[in-house]
Amino acid sequence: MTARARAATAIAALPAIGLDALTTDAALLTRVDRKYVVPMDATASLLEDLQRSTDAPAALEIAGERELAYRSVYFDTPDLLSYRLAAHGRRRRFKLRTRTYVDTGAAYLELKTRGARGLTRKDRDAYDLDAADRLTAEARDDVAEALDAIGVEPTRADDLDARLQTLYRRTTLLLPGTVPSRATIDLDLRWVDADGGGFTLPRFAIVETKSPGQAGAFDRALWRAGHRPQRISKYATGMAALRSDLPSNRWTRVLAGPFASSHPTRKDASCAA
Repeated sequence: MTARARAATAIAALPAIGLDALTTDAALLTRVDRKYVVPMDATASLLEDLQRSTDAPAALEIAGERELAYRSVYFDTPDLLSYRLAAHGRRRRFKLRTRTYVDTGAAYLELKTRGARGLTRKDRDAYDLDAADRLTAEARDDVAEALDAIGVEPTRADDLDARLQTLYRRTTLLLPGTVPSRATIDLDLRWVDADGGGFTLPRFAIVETKSPGQAGAFDRALWRAGHRPQRISKYATGMAALRSDLPSNRWTRVLAGPFASSHPTRKDASCAA
């Protein structure tokens, strides 16, 4: 059995939980997120260990599915302002995407901004599924207002266009404990840029834990297996993997490791959009 099949089998054997119960039990208003890029063999082993434990986590199940298909479209300017602000660690920065839950047909527009004081704000609104690859006039107006609030020229909202999409299957776990926490496991990861170039990461999963503060049991299990949190952004790291001309020091570790094995179709500066 392949590592991917082992992971699927372990996920299917976990107890199930519905969306309402998950939201009630683990509504983390203040949380610490830790991301890991984990080889598929290790991911399968961790899931099997969880499935066999006496306090196994519950897996989110919607319409009989536990591996839910996600599609995100990221928007940026032609000079990749959003990317460059993140790459250079600027205090003022933003990230804009649509997220589509493929299995339910729901779509949302998500904007994350950080202002001069370093405070992060995330706005999330229902969005027209048919417009998930573009920004409506109303959306541009809202984004312009949000950019102005953090000191970014609001007219830059007119320059935003789809630059990258990510596709993957996500399993969400409710982890037991005195204070319940969550974890997500993203599998079958794929990146596609606006020109059709891209890459997949079939031998790895991106695992993210979401806890109220200190690391939980799942984090400690990952640490014992030799995995440590890594700085990774699906948008920024994906763009850096595809574009060798972009500044990428913030993601050097993961680019030199798991992403280096993906053999993406990379572009140099002469091919840059």
